[in-house]
Amino acid sequence: MTEHIAARLSCTIGVDVGGTFTDLVLHDAGRATTRTAKLLTTPGDPSHAVIEGVRRLLATAGVGIEQVTTLVHGTTLITNTLLERTGAKVGLIATEGFRDVLEMGREIRYDTDDLYARPAPVIVPRHLRIGVPGRITADAAELVPLDEAAVLEAARELVDGHGVEALAIAFLHSYANPSHERIARELVRSRHPGLPISLSADVAPEIGEYERTSTACVNAYVQPVVGAYLDRLEADLARLGFTGTIALMLSSGGLTTLARAKALPVGLLESGPAAGAIAAAHLAGLAGEDRVIAFDMGGTTAKMSLVEHGLPHVTHEFEAGRLDRFKPGSGLPLKTAVIDMIEIGAGGGSIASADGFGLLKVGPRSAGSVPGPVAYGRGGTRPTVTDADLLTGHLDPDHFLGGELTPTLPRVRGAFEELAGRLGVDAARTADGTLEIVTENMAAATRMHLSEKGRDPRAYALMAFGGAGPVHAYALAKSLKVRRVIVPMGAGVLSAFGFLVADPAVEDVRGYATPVAAADWTKVGELYEEMEEHAAALLSRMEPGTARIVRTRSADMRYLGQGHEITVPLPDGPLSGSRAGELRRRFTERYTAVFGRELPEGTPEVTNWRLTATLPTARPSLVHASPGQRAGAAPLRGRRSVRIPGFGVCEAAVYDRDALAPGATVAGPAVFEEHETSCAVGPDCTAVVDAHHNLIIDIDYPHPRSEGATG
Repeated sequence: MTEHIAARLSCTIGVDVGGTFTDLVLHDAGRATTRTAKLLTTPGDPSHAVIEGVRRLLATAGVGIEQVTTLVHGTTLITNTLLERTGAKVGLIATEGFRDVLEMGREIRYDTDDLYARPAPVIVPRHLRIGVPGRITADAAELVPLDEAAVLEAARELVDGHGVEALAIAFLHSYANPSHERIARELVRSRHPGLPISLSADVAPEIGEYERTSTACVNAYVQPVVGAYLDRLEADLARLGFTGTIALMLSSGGLTTLARAKALPVGLLESGPAAGAIAAAHLAGLAGEDRVIAFDMGGTTAKMSLVEHGLPHVTHEFEAGRLDRFKPGSGLPLKTAVIDMIEIGAGGGSIASADGFGLLKVGPRSAGSVPGPVAYGRGGTRPTVTDADLLTGHLDPDHFLGGELTPTLPRVRGAFEELAGRLGVDAARTADGTLEIVTENMAAATRMHLSEKGRDPRAYALMAFGGAGPVHAYALAKSLKVRRVIVPMGAGVLSAFGFLVADPAVEDVRGYATPVAAADWTKVGELYEEMEEHAAALLSRMEPGTARIVRTRSADMRYLGQGHEITVPLPDGPLSGSRAGELRRRFTERYTAVFGRELPEGTPEVTNWRLTATLPTARPSLVHASPGQRAGAAPLRGRRSVRIPGFGVCEAAVYDRDALAPGATVAGPAVFEEHETSCAVGPDCTAVVDAHHNLIIDIDYPHPRSEGATG
């Protein structure tokens, strides 16, 4: 009886704050129901939309805030802070002679063909960077003792003289021996107890002086902003009566505590997109798909990531706050675990315009949520991708966002007519062209992302989600020659659902560079023992029962003399000299898969040793209920004209997605509408609703004629 009552009281909420919309999902474990909500983001204070969304969900689900045990959150706040340069005033204390490492960077131009390329940004200007005597060597020995008086004087000058609001401390080789950084932190705290301090040895304890220093500075830059936001959100939820746990999504796809998120906010940088990839991986497994392209298209950007064997790809290097948003090298390099994805400026709010040559251009500028597309009637005057979707029949003005927004179609048509006049074509062709361009932009980026990994998109299924993902999934799949498209139930808020299926996790790393053949395996064992103890301590704060922790080990490896590493999984069991041959074999296989060759004469070297510790939890299902589901509702809503790529204007049957039961089969052309999104498919498609309410769309491509066939 007690267990039954506890189950009834167990509700979890996932919240994804995006650039345009805030998405929420509530799962009631006791009643096995899921409710969703989507509302416009409030850029001035994102917590306003979060609180309003929580209120709306609770009212829809008929539960009280006291029944919610956990709220899992992801946000674009950190990304926006870096892009808008609205972070704290940061000071840096570095090793004497190394305060300019941020501007020296990698000592290369990131775009050698652009004579006007701006240098990568520096968020800590030179007058706020001070070097102090003290030196640790690469083998962790103390070469020069830390000058404690110089540390105190540097802190006094930065805090009292320049008014810095946060401090980063990054000393040479602190990944090997962090003692100097930790001494410096305690010294500064003794004089400035309330000052946020970021140590590079805590934020990114690995090789790479420039990247490690940059990561520490970015963490310090966003720490006061993130801390204030999370404190405000925690207080607002408490006023609602929430007494449960707040967890934050990491960029790597795991969950962390509120306290750790405040201390290391740089780890939350890509939390929203990461949640989408985690949800896609979970649903791909339910759908029986081993290889999936996760396609997340929202109001501002489109993101693509690969899911293979139930896991999204993870990388340990990332760039934030780029001057040229989609140009590598123009941003701030970070050493942090991030789900590997490509992002382009192609969202529902991407603006269509005429360039200097009178040619149609789409994005990367976005209308966002304010003023938003013309259709929103919130002051937007420039046509967007969403406006084109409405004009071409992919979206229904009478069921737009479940009827919560009523698009102003005459204004939309007028905006396209004005743009068409500058292009010398009609409004219909301009809307078609807008969708063609945005599709090809996304297809080209996806092809490049996969080709860099030696993958062929035709071997994958496309899983589409986000408010605009299903709308553009069919056209993107046709461009990529993908044969299967999967649209999950509640695709418009799938990232928020990803928060509910993510596990508490810790990503840790230790820098120890050594050729495999010369490794000190006792030292390696000690490093992993230290990381495992640290991970167990952190995970125990989120949930008791650390005996269930799943540990995965890997290493960053390269051939001696190379400048870039690849991540190689380590074998299970104790690591020793007898396993060196197996590690070399794994490295060679991975290197060959990535680069298509090996270097038999090369010497494999490890630079960093990594641990991922995960605490598996029960996973809810999204399919039990949705806001539009109605008993006995007729699936067929009617018919309307839709422009289908490759087929022109088609009379398509329009279906209520929520009313389609598992097993339902529909032949195209058809449109499937739900509360947050819509999906149109052509006459060459057959769609089936599977047992998990996924919409499985198979595209029938013409078979090439066999040799010798005659016309």
